[in-house]
Amino acid sequence: MAHLVLTVVGDDRAGLVNALAQKVSEAGANWEQSELAELAGAFAGIVLVRVDDARVDEFVASLQPLEGMLKVAVHAGTTAATPAPRTLHITVLGNDRPGIVRDVTATIAAHALSIDAFRSRTLDAPMAGGILFEATVEVSIPEGADAAVIRRALEALAGEIQVDLSVE
Repeated sequence: MAHLVLTVVGDDRAGLVNALAQKVSEAGANWEQSELAELAGAFAGIVLVRVDDARVDEFVASLQPLEGMLKVAVHAGTTAATPAPRTLHITVLGNDRPGIVRDVTATIAAHALSIDAFRSRTLDAPMAGGILFEATVEVSIPEGADAAVIRRALEALAGEIQVDLSVE
C-alpha cells in the first residue's frame, strides 16, 4: 500500500471535501488523516491517503477533473515505521504584530526540531480591544535532546517578544 499526501487549494464553496472524498473512495483508497480549513475565502488543506500500489497512477489521474474546483498536488508519503518521538506542546498568546511566527519558528529551528503541527489565528482581545495572536505548536524532540534547554530558550524568547508562552 502506498501513502500519498495530497495538498489541496481552491476557492471555498460547498462540496469541495465531498468531491475529493468521492475520488478517494472510487479508487478504493482510504482517507487516513487531514487538516482542512477555509482561510479568507480560500479552501486549503492536506490529506493523507492510503491506496493500493497497483492503483496509484489511476488514482492520481482521477484527480485531474477536480482542477476546475480544486488544485491537487500529490506527494509520496513514507510508510516506514519510526519510534514515536517525544512531543512538546507550545502555546503562544500576545498582542498581534508582524514577526511572531518568524521569531518562534527561528527558535525552534535553532534547536534542530521538527514542527509536527502549527495552528494560528487572530482574535479580538476581550475587554482591552485590539487584536490578539494565538498559536499552538507541536514539536518533535529527537532522542537525546534536552527538553529543558529548549523550554528555556522558548521562555526567554517569550520575554523578548512580549507574549505569553507555555511549554508542556
